Amino acid sequence: MTVKVDFKRVNDGYRAKHGEFRILRLPVMQYLMIDGQGDPNIVPAYTQALETIYPVAYKLKFASKNDGRDYVVPPLEGLWWAEDMASFTTRRDKNKWSWTLMLMVPNWHNAQDVENAIQVAQSKRNLPCADQLRLDTLDEGQSVQTLHLGAYDDEGPLLEQMHEEFIPGHGLQPTGKHHEIYLGDPRKVVSSKLRTILRQPVISL
Repeated sequence: MTVKVDFKRVNDGYRAKHGEFRILRLPVMQYLMIDGQGDPNIVPAYTQALETIYPVAYKLKFASKNDGRDYVVPPLEGLWWAEDMASFTTRRDKNKWSWTLMLMVPNWHNAQDVENAIQVAQSKRNLPCADQLRLDTLDEGQSVQTLHLGAYDDEGPLLEQMHEEFIPGHGLQPTGKHHEIYLGDPRKVVSSKLRTILRQPVISL
């Protein structure tokens, strides 16, 4: 019987507690990635990215299961950045955001596996961003993370506390991009019960 791996249970990067900032060191991981820009609630590119990345991720999972390695498709993740970090913390000006949507891929998959999955998925449905989808690695190393409970638009005060208090207070400096991991599905869960890991890579001063 094939054992199904749930990376939320075995990967330390998917663990966070509400009301607690934690410093951890993350291994290099690989992801399906699609880049975009603008307010995710408005720009068509965000929805198109979702319509592309999920079908490919599930085709990869089913191919892996057929080869004897089954796993739960990990949660959706996103990298977010802007020229001014205040666009995230105080102003929340989403029009100025750039983003990369991501789904983690187990390290036994390679670029050819992804290409095969794209072809199989495209034979079943249109993938609007297939030409933009890539397999890439992310090396965040030392990071700070915590768990946000509630609507995405209410993250500002917690992010401000992370960047203005906890990170400098521990002799650290932000590096890299703001990272979010979505443990709840906004289509199925009321916004007040959404669970989102907020992560920021850091370096020691």
